Amino acid sequence: MNKEAYIRALEIERDGDWDAAHRIIQEINTTEAAWIHAYLHRVEGDSGNAAYWYRRAGRPECHSSLAEERQEIFDALKKGGHTTDPA
Repeated sequence: MNKEAYIRALEIERDGDWDAAHRIIQEINTTEAAWIHAYLHRVEGDSGNAAYWYRRAGRPECHSSLAEERQEIFDALKKGGHTTDPA
């Protein structure tokens, strides 16, 4: 299950290591990873790349604060569910 990797990536980004978080998440091909990937590119300030990853995740672009989106992702992960391939 990738849930642990998702959480680790989000925590690493929160703690200030965007590159390490990005390395973790770019290796996973699920809709959840695509959502986290979109979030990471928002953090980076690359809205064009973030938009691409939101499309891959099947989600609308997020316009809430970064902290709110990070919490939304954490909450969704807590609910569980299965991972799916966005391709």
